[in-house]
Amino acid sequence: MTTHSNSASPLLERFVSAVNRTVVFITRYWLAVTIVFFGLFAGLPVLAPVLMHFGFTAPADLIYRVYSVTCHQLAYRSYFFFGEQSAYTIAELQAALNTTHPASDPFFWREVNGNAVLGFKMAWCERDAAIYASMLFAFLLFGLLRTRVKQLDWRAYLLFVIPMAIDGVWQLVTSPLYLLPFLPQHESSAELRAITGALFGFGSVWLVFPHIDRAMRDAYQDIVEQAARKRS
Repeated sequence: MTTHSNSASPLLERFVSAVNRTVVFITRYWLAVTIVFFGLFAGLPVLAPVLMHFGFTAPADLIYRVYSVTCHQLAYRSYFFFGEQSAYTIAELQAALNTTHPASDPFFWREVNGNAVLGFKMAWCERDAAIYASMLFAFLLFGLLRTRVKQLDWRAYLLFVIPMAIDGVWQLVTSPLYLLPFLPQHESSAELRAITGALFGFGSVWLVFPHIDRAMRDAYQDIVEQAARKRS
């Protein structure tokens, strides 16, 4: 029993030391880590149409499948690369594909990834692309101005959220679901989805990240002080 305890003790010490180093690294460089991982997460859907265009369909299909969990990927609400246009309406896609599938058939339209003429769609819809692009931009801007940024008041945050809420909810219940037929039908445009999504993404970072930054700085300071007390 004594031999086992003596051999386990150095192992436990190494484990605790590794955990401490990891915590120190995360609390000190959390923003850089966030930017790298978020950049990869947000960038893969942009890579999907590039892979499709150059014939690498298997990895592109994998990206589409994985990101379909987070986004509806409806072709008539997505950006296209390498085609005649950057975005298409439902009528334009129906004509190009010679189909009568209505907008209310999401199972069909989410599987339309494009072709050599139309181009190939991103694995994000237009609004999600704007949200994640604006968030990544906000991360980088926050990194430059972090000591001068005050947390956004939640009441001001509503101004960043309400435009997307109105546009998205109104669109949802009138097109393509037609849940509230007494409302005028509203199909948002690519420009409006981009603007409202960008406002939401930027405002969300502004609301949350100053709080995270303070928490990380406090945690880092606590760890440094604890280490100094142990050495003394």
